[in-house]
Amino acid sequence: MAIGSLPTSKDIYIEINGKKLAVVQSYKARSTRESRTIEAFGSSEPVGTVGGRVKHILELSRVCLTGGLDDGIGFFDLSGFNVVVVKPDRKIIYSGCEWADITETAALGDVMVESVTVAAAKRMELR
Repeated sequence: MAIGSLPTSKDIYIEINGKKLAVVQSYKARSTRESRTIEAFGSSEPVGTVGGRVKHILELSRVCLTGGLDDGIGFFDLSGFNVVVVKPDRKIIYSGCEWADITETAALGDVMVESVTVAAAKRMELR
């Protein structure tokens, strides 16, 4: 059984207008769906369910800016960006992203590293 390569920080990144802005060491994606039951008059159990809106939340860890500093772009300025995850057999693109939470940490002499929680409008897989 052949094992494909695991995603690395060069395979997980934030882009805006097709330009790579930051690399991400790891991520955690959570998608939730608002579902409702359909009830019929006189029935003791629901007769079905209906799927509702889907919400995508990404937790990005050890995010490091690679570009955009010359343009004066920082995380607090980001709006409508994409988070791209490249896997061996497909590419996952979370688009229409807005940041929800940013945590900055740095030690003396280290590059600033940030953790960012992102809400995405859409998730798309390309094979």
